[in-house]
Amino acid sequence: MREPVELRRQRILSVVESRGAVKVSVLAAELEVSVVTIRRDVEELTRVGRLRRGHGVARPVRETQPPASVPAPRGEEPGSDGGAVALVVPERHSYLYETLHGARTVLEESGMRIALHIAPQSAGAERPLVERALADGARGLLIAPRWRNARSEELDYGWLADVGVPTVLMERRPRPGSALHALDSVCSDHWYGTYLAVEHLVSLGHRRIVLAARDDSPTARSIRAAFAEIAAARPEVEDWSVVLSSPDAVPGPGPDSPAAEVSVAAAPPGPAADDRTALDLAALLRERSATAAVLHGDVDALMLVQRLAESGVEVPRDCSVVAYDDVVAALGSTPLTAVAPPKAEIGRAAAELLLHRLSGAVGAGTPVRRTELLPTLKVRGSAQAPTPPTE
Repeated sequence: MREPVELRRQRILSVVESRGAVKVSVLAAELEVSVVTIRRDVEELTRVGRLRRGHGVARPVRETQPPASVPAPRGEEPGSDGGAVALVVPERHSYLYETLHGARTVLEESGMRIALHIAPQSAGAERPLVERALADGARGLLIAPRWRNARSEELDYGWLADVGVPTVLMERRPRPGSALHALDSVCSDHWYGTYLAVEHLVSLGHRRIVLAARDDSPTARSIRAAFAEIAAARPEVEDWSVVLSSPDAVPGPGPDSPAAEVSVAAAPPGPAADDRTALDLAALLRERSATAAVLHGDVDALMLVQRLAESGVEVPRDCSVVAYDDVVAALGSTPLTAVAPPKAEIGRAAAELLLHRLSGAVGAGTPVRRTELLPTLKVRGSAQAPTPPTE
């Protein structure tokens, strides 16, 4: 039989008055009702003056204050990260900002305070930020390191494995067998996203395809490797190549920053694109007799499409295009068909996993989770069947 509303609300009051601030999600779990129901109850109890409501938290009308002689615990000073979740993402990274906002939604609804740290583009920038957050008392960590090259990634493995608080990697998949292999992570399946792009173009009849992609992030490297594997395995694909999409799309100086390469199947290789100059995609398409291109990421894709138009190559009449990222692909003068990784959902899933680890509930110590979410393809008309050659 359903519990009477007044009895349920009395139980809410008892829990809150005995414990102080209590998360709405915790109340819902303990009373075995939905979060929506508890939220309505808390709103009504607040309206009649029996509770106070915060972001995802129910508070007693009068909270017990510690004696003036007792100092606040370390890490709980106003403005510190005490009791918060530290959220670390790179600066100027619109893709991961969508992931950040997905995590923020879940954390705020749970009543968890967020301490956001933006890592500058310099190498090793994340470590001091994390160390500062931990010194200030952060309870958990959500992080998406920049990892511009394999070396910078490996340098982070040791200290990230020993942070000492529950940690979830967002949109990053560490090298198998590394120190971070057994760290919780939530990531897009970029192999599948690349497969969607190639399959769409092949299904339209394209047989000669170029990938112009970045090479300065784990996502970029995953897409490049996946494209080479998928294109080489498809008998329909007569010719494929991989080049840099932008002169600044390389990992940076050092042994992990090779010049752009061209990988070719079923045709003699052409010259590699110069990683210090803008890609002449129109010339490459003519050289390889290619009729389609996959372009990563969105900003590079829109700029390349603009340069194609300046060279007299019209999308999709002369070249079909599929972008990868879908942050701004739909906003170009030619809205681009795009692979859309589930960016916000990655953040939400990562935050939910971290909250599970922090809850102390039965099962919170379950085995490490390496979660993959599948991208989708947003068809907008920048790809069509290749135009037959004129006689």
